[in-house]
Amino acid sequence: MKIKDLLLTFLLILLWGLNFVVIRVGLNGFPPLLLAAARFAFAAFPLVLFLPRPKAALKHIVGYGLSTFALQFSFLFTGIHLGLSPGLASLILQLQAFFSIGLAALVFKERPSLWKLGGALIALFGLAIVAVNISGGTSGIGLALTLAAALSWATGNMFSKKVIADSPLSLVVWGSLVALPALAALSLFIEGPDQIVGALKGITWSTALAIVYLVYLSTHLCYGLWGYLLNRYPTSVVAPFTLLIPIIGFASSTVFLGEDFPIWKLAAGLLVLAGLGFNLLELPIKRLFAKNRI
Repeated sequence: MKIKDLLLTFLLILLWGLNFVVIRVGLNGFPPLLLAAARFAFAAFPLVLFLPRPKAALKHIVGYGLSTFALQFSFLFTGIHLGLSPGLASLILQLQAFFSIGLAALVFKERPSLWKLGGALIALFGLAIVAVNISGGTSGIGLALTLAAALSWATGNMFSKKVIADSPLSLVVWGSLVALPALAALSLFIEGPDQIVGALKGITWSTALAIVYLVYLSTHLCYGLWGYLLNRYPTSVVAPFTLLIPIIGFASSTVFLGEDFPIWKLAAGLLVLAGLGFNLLELPIKRLFAKNRI
């Protein structure tokens, strides 16, 4: 990987890792569903007026937008709102990789390798440590909702296989357009007009800047960089860098929000990251062993 692209990759991972702290800041001023609706309102407009619709059946675009954006972020934002720490949220959300493997086996009949199944088992032990230490109360509900967010992201990955977009940003923008009315309706019926109006009237600079970050950095810039990198390099080269996201998530949450970091979080994090490593690094390691045998 060229030095310029390596620096862009680290910028991408840094921005996505910090994203979870920014979500927590945004939730200090907006209720979770309204924050998600605001994010995708600005993610969709005005770019949707200029970018062509991805080449796919409408049902696949709708499925992608609802699962990847509406469901994933309504669950994630609500989970953090209910007490799951941003650091843990950044870790749990990465389990989407294993949900994706399971769904691909069901939908596309893709048989997971023993290597991937072993990685999933290791990560499951990490998840069990988290569940034992935060079970019950709002944090337990937050954990369940974040797992639902990971499953929603994995479902969106199945729809994205059916969509051909002129650019990654085009798919993101049109998916945001799909998510917007669903999130707006959920916010209206669950959070209510009084809470929405109160949040909008009392918006602070920190909330506004959090929305700007979530829209233009975390969504537009990061998804654009991700597509750029995947177009230039194999997935096996780019994807392992995502293992750094929870590390940034934990570090930034500790530094900026004072999140505690007991030994069980370290153990859970290492197990989940090891499991993800089994999944993401399978091909490079197999190639390395094949070369050594030659």
